[in-house]
Amino acid sequence: EVLGFARARGYGAVVLSTSMVQVAAQRLYEGQGFRRVGTSYPSLLGTLLNFQIFHYRCDLADGT
Repeated sequence: EVLGFARARGYGAVVLSTSMVQVAAQRLYEGQGFRRVGTSYPSLLGTLLNFQIFHYRCDLADGT
């Protein structure tokens, strides 16, 4: 739904983030054409615990 909404309004890409523990979300996003473009830590505690946030992007210009 979001990809269709963005495409219809001429957006070139959709970006989102999810945590490392949300494996089902990662699979869903990758199955919809998103690719992981980076990682970050939400806080100092997140860094100490090695808790990562994954950043995804889906480019829409190619019609996918």
